[in-house]
Amino acid sequence: MEVLIEQWLIYGTVTIFCAITIYVYLKKQRKNSAKVVAKIIKAKEEGLYEPMSLHPYIDSTQCIGCGSCVTACPEKDILGLVDNKAEVINASNCVGHGACFHACPVEAISLRIGTESRGVELPHVNENIETNVKGIFLAGELGGMGLIKNSIEQGEQAVENIGRRKFPEMENVLDLAIVGAGPAGISGSLTAKKMGLSSVTLEQNSLGGTVYTFPRAKIVMTAPVNLPLFGKVKLFNTNKSELLDLWHKVIAENSLDIQEHTKVESIIPQSNGTFKTITSTGKEILSHSVLLAIGRRGSPRKLAVPGEETQKVAYRLLEPERIFDKKIIVVGGGDSAIESAMLLMDHNEVILSYRSDKFSRLKPKNRENIQLAAQEGKLKIWYNSNLLDISEKTITLQTEQSPEGEIIENDLVYIFAGGELPTPFLQKIGIEITKRFGHIMKKH
Repeated sequence: MEVLIEQWLIYGTVTIFCAITIYVYLKKQRKNSAKVVAKIIKAKEEGLYEPMSLHPYIDSTQCIGCGSCVTACPEKDILGLVDNKAEVINASNCVGHGACFHACPVEAISLRIGTESRGVELPHVNENIETNVKGIFLAGELGGMGLIKNSIEQGEQAVENIGRRKFPEMENVLDLAIVGAGPAGISGSLTAKKMGLSSVTLEQNSLGGTVYTFPRAKIVMTAPVNLPLFGKVKLFNTNKSELLDLWHKVIAENSLDIQEHTKVESIIPQSNGTFKTITSTGKEILSHSVLLAIGRRGSPRKLAVPGEETQKVAYRLLEPERIFDKKIIVVGGGDSAIESAMLLMDHNEVILSYRSDKFSRLKPKNRENIQLAAQEGKLKIWYNSNLLDISEKTITLQTEQSPEGEIIENDLVYIFAGGELPTPFLQKIGIEITKRFGHIMKKH
């Protein structure tokens, strides 16, 4: 009898312990869920819930709530768990690493671009990253893979697919012409060299493509990546200068033919299956295939205001450390505008002009820093304002207090109003473009 009582006491103790453990676990889970829900509500209020580019889509019927995606994501508050299911929080801040996609053990996550309500224009590509024009391939930002790591991987994959084909030998015809010397273009150039393909790379600006237009100190790379012919690049918190130094090193070591300041005006398919690439310098290049590794924003969007064509106006900030004692206006409300204004504010008098009443879709750190800078008087933020006119020594800024415009002393104007998609250029080649809603992107 005593043994039976002792067993029941043990069973009872274990049961109570398990019950308490489950209670504590469920209570903690409810508490954590409430925190995530509050973050989602805040993200919606701040305009950060709607994704801007490549982002994870979670199938709740497949999700097992293991949290692997949350742990794998290198960014903060992109994903969280609500009632034991993964949820997207600040989708607008997702930079498309794809770590969550690879970490999910039940394939409940897909990478998508566009949503059911907001479409994104994308060129048609097949599983080999080839467009509807046979022989023309895409890689990087233009195809939806904007992150540097993703662009490097896709540039390599595209050229590997090209290299598997056998081209007929033709005089003065290259195997490959690469348009764009950003991460995807450089990766493609290295892969072509590795595979023994004859190629040339054309860049309308300077080496690095979009990366070159970033401010010198801007952090551009936060994850390791394998670079063709070079190996694993173990770079964390890498800024623009360090990454460009790496590009120069690998290009010099491998003797790549990269022609800077050479804009491609048109690409014309030829009757014999080759392509004629015509540049702004008048040069014509014949090739069996083409890799388009250009950005989604071919040209900066302009405001179309008087004086915008003057030399005091710029659409990118390259060397802020060389600008001192100037009266500057930065126009825009995105991360590029905010980061540029903060890089200029310590040694200049800066006004940040934004057309809306509050910032939306900013990286959390940028939002925090710009608000702190304004509170400390390091710069002025003029909400609900529009630039009306630019003259040699002044600008005219429309505000709620001055609907007709207020004249302000000014030395430099920086405009960050986004860019124009290179849609006409692509359509002229014959590449089909469709607005995609919630389109699933495949990691080729």
